[in-house]
Amino acid sequence: MSTDTSSSRVRRDRTHFLYLAVIAAVLAGIAVGLLFPEVGKDLKPIGTGFVNLIKMMIAPVIFCTIVLGVGSIRQAAKVGRVGGLALGYFLVMSTVALAIGLIVGNIVHPGAGLHLDTAAAAAGQKAASGAASEGLSDFLLEIIPDTLFSSVTEGDVLPALLVALLVGFAVQAMGRSGEPVLRAIGLLQKVVFKVLAMIMWLAPIGAFGAMAAVVGETGVDALKSLAQIMLGFYVTCAIFIFVILAVILWAFARMNIFSLLRYLAREFLLILSTSSSESAFPRLIAKMEHLGVSKPVVGITVPVGYSFNLDGTAIYLTMASLFIAEAMGDPLSIGEQISLLAFMIIASKGAAGITGAGLATLAGGLQSHRPDLVDGVGLIVGIDRFMSEARAMTNFAGNAVATVLVGTWTGEINREKAQAVLAGDLPFDESTMLDADDDETRTPEEEAPAVATRES
Repeated sequence: MSTDTSSSRVRRDRTHFLYLAVIAAVLAGIAVGLLFPEVGKDLKPIGTGFVNLIKMMIAPVIFCTIVLGVGSIRQAAKVGRVGGLALGYFLVMSTVALAIGLIVGNIVHPGAGLHLDTAAAAAGQKAASGAASEGLSDFLLEIIPDTLFSSVTEGDVLPALLVALLVGFAVQAMGRSGEPVLRAIGLLQKVVFKVLAMIMWLAPIGAFGAMAAVVGETGVDALKSLAQIMLGFYVTCAIFIFVILAVILWAFARMNIFSLLRYLAREFLLILSTSSSESAFPRLIAKMEHLGVSKPVVGITVPVGYSFNLDGTAIYLTMASLFIAEAMGDPLSIGEQISLLAFMIIASKGAAGITGAGLATLAGGLQSHRPDLVDGVGLIVGIDRFMSEARAMTNFAGNAVATVLVGTWTGEINREKAQAVLAGDLPFDESTMLDADDDETRTPEEEAPAVATRES
């Protein structure tokens, strides 16, 4: 069956109705905030309630995804040099993407001047002074939970992260006998993500309340700040792809980024229509093999990259954090930004889930550093849909470049064939794609079973 049929099935995914509902809710919230400011302010508890539901899911999402992520590292390590190179590259590029998000955010200052909640800002300053007075030793001791399970049930982010890492490495050390534990946590993750998916169907209501409240409080200034962060995010993604990735690709593989993107043009159109890089996953595998990268390299790099190489998501997390802090009237200090970056390097792997896991990771980062800012996540819900396409396409471009680079470093790429393919002399034959039934059932989890599911 043709790929177009497969693509049409993807487009009929019910989550697209959710996206449309969120957009309608945002527009309705803006209208209420502008026309009836006092009514808009009174709707703030609706947005707060939705954020509280997201906060409820922070610890379970981080625990499951980090444990399974450590398991996938074990799997990649089994295949030796290819897995090691891929994981090392993913770690470096995730850090670069996070750092770029912080740099641009500090230049643009999205959300500056809104001062949505002066009470929250005052609470944040008090909390910051309290944290400084308690000392490093007290902070480190607070990371250790009372019990192994209380870290998940009490909702404290850093203890949950610590326990997840300990459990992950413990299961890894068990070898094959630890695989049933990974399968059990994988099933638990499915339950957690199912609950999160149910909560996300309330996103239109939460977006409506949050948007009406913020526009009611600040008027047109809110719309200007929202447009500023969206434009800043688009520009940052473009810089990352056409400058950072382009330089790296040319320096190590002598390949032009524009030629590679043109070769993958149909996949980018598919991502644009679905707002998810997952929809192009099977096609990326087929096209990378057609480009001349060996099957083993493609089979390892692409699936693991879909969970560990989320450059667009990394940029989004850091810029959204800075935006919320600026909008709440109490910007993050340089020290807080650096510690947040360190947290996101690990926890951003937890953003590799279904829609909503990114919000949970964002809320988790703020909860661990500045709990007074978590309510600002409600504002991000309203504009998240408008940034999802750029986020997904940046993730996809990053994984395509990573596959070529790993193939180059391991000598597992046919350079003559790659040049012919990019020049158009060897066009991709759509008939070589998998049968539609296989195409729809193959997922990155089946390529690398311990790798968590992904988000755009």
